[in-house]
Amino acid sequence: MSLFVRSRARRSRRGTIIVESALVLLALVWFIPVYYLIVTTLKTAKNATDSPLGWPDPIMVSNYAAAWERMQYPRAFLNTAFISVTSVALVILLGGLAGYAIARSRTKAGPRFFLLFLSGLVVPFQMNIISLFSIVKHLGLMNTPWAVILVNVAINLPQAVFLLKEFICATVPIELEEAADIDGCSVPTKFFRIVFPLLKPVVATLAIITTLNVWNEFLIPLLFLQTRDRGVILQEVARNIGQFSTDWTAMFPMMMLGVLPLVIFYIFMQKYIIAGVAAGGLKG
Repeated sequence: MSLFVRSRARRSRRGTIIVESALVLLALVWFIPVYYLIVTTLKTAKNATDSPLGWPDPIMVSNYAAAWERMQYPRAFLNTAFISVTSVALVILLGGLAGYAIARSRTKAGPRFFLLFLSGLVVPFQMNIISLFSIVKHLGLMNTPWAVILVNVAINLPQAVFLLKEFICATVPIELEEAADIDGCSVPTKFFRIVFPLLKPVVATLAIITTLNVWNEFLIPLLFLQTRDRGVILQEVARNIGQFSTDWTAMFPMMMLGVLPLVIFYIFMQKYIIAGVAAGGLKG
């Protein structure tokens, strides 16, 4: 019997080694484009052409300084950050209010409004670009960050309502609100002081998803921001793409400067996502 157990343990250990080796190999293959991006930012144009995957020789740290100046990084970063932070805050606030109202609705209107929001996930906004452009122009918001913010909120709100509504239904006990009713709490007080603090995991997840969507959005700023002083990071990166050629050694450092805030943001927010996954597992 012991021989059978040892044999089975060896087979299990051998299977684990094979799986882990395959995963390491896949990780190395996945890392190749990231490695290529990083090393290219430190090369001269000739070195990048002659040896795409080779180590930079010499190491051109000055590429980052040049990218910082060429893309006017502080101005582009502040524009992008203002649009992203404002859009995310509005999406979470409006999505939370709508999701809470739908989740606690006892009438037929709740499910119907929920289906209306879900339809926003089905219809791509690109189908309505002409209408959006006309609306923004008639509202006098052209070439202002609020044009981009409002469109981004409209695009990301359906997903927010879906996630928040489902999370409230699954994890927020209605007994807490009934106890608050006995204490005389109003509906806004119940939402902001009882329900919303319990939504931290899904709010963190939603904040990351929405930030990625807004930060990486290129078409909307291209349509509505028409002067360089209002432009965002991706518009500055796109300036390196010419009609007949692309300056990769200038473009890649700009891409790294553009993605670095997202990496830092994700590092700080990932613990909340893990907490949300753990909460979901315990709930199940």
